[in-house]
Amino acid sequence: METGVYIPIISDYGFKATFGNEADSLFLRTALQALIKSDTPIREVHFDKNSFEALTIDSRSGIFDLACTDENGSQFIFEMQLGLAPHFVQRMKFYALHKFNTIVERGEFDYANLPKIYAIAILAKNILPMTHFHTVANLRSEEGKIIDTQMTFITVELAKFNKQVAEIESDLDKLVYTMKTLHTTEPTQYPAFWNEEWLKRAIDELDTRKMTPEERAYFARVTAANAEAVKAEKQKIQEAEMSIKTETVAKLLKRGKLTIEEIAEDSGVSVDFVLEIQRGLFKK
Repeated sequence: METGVYIPIISDYGFKATFGNEADSLFLRTALQALIKSDTPIREVHFDKNSFEALTIDSRSGIFDLACTDENGSQFIFEMQLGLAPHFVQRMKFYALHKFNTIVERGEFDYANLPKIYAIAILAKNILPMTHFHTVANLRSEEGKIIDTQMTFITVELAKFNKQVAEIESDLDKLVYTMKTLHTTEPTQYPAFWNEEWLKRAIDELDTRKMTPEERAYFARVTAANAEAVKAEKQKIQEAEMSIKTETVAKLLKRGKLTIEEIAEDSGVSVDFVLEIQRGLFKK
């Protein structure tokens, strides 16, 4: 991800420096209040262990991008996803239900006083059929009436947010606008609300001009590690795509109903690629 004066909040480094800032939780607390649409300020947050072990030998373990608990015992799970993730809802259900099971297993509960669990997903791409960028989901009846609010799923799809500065009013709008545009904004184009204390503190953490030598070195290490991870992921995708194309071409060759040129055109590959697969089949 290209970086100007400000490091993107949605980058690995940016997320940890703002949402995951244990030394100063004002931004996180205000953001949480906006995301869950609560009128009650969150005054304290305790950062929880963000990894969990499998409950059984056959089940999966995992790691959250961030997990925390407020002063009322409400539990928050944060996940950030920059790539396309059509099945992300299933991942959030897995995480939220694991958190629920952990609470139940401890035995420190009764069904009348279970703590609220908020599973929050911030996505760069779109995955839901709704047009609004912020979705709050609870267990509902077929008439749309809420049955349970103990577990809430909140999804923010950044690609759907298109408000201009003049249209922004709520803290939720300010948060999402900042997440989407900060790293592409010049200091001379500051919207007035970026001077609000909760946002100002977060933006200061992402201002490359204010970084210490140690912070610069850490940012460079994180950026390099992320670049390697992206490179490896792209390689996996390319290998998977090549495997699919190879399988498709091989099937068409075995059917024997199309010419080499037609197979190449239909499969989106070169004639030489088809001929190479054909030679491999003959050898077998």
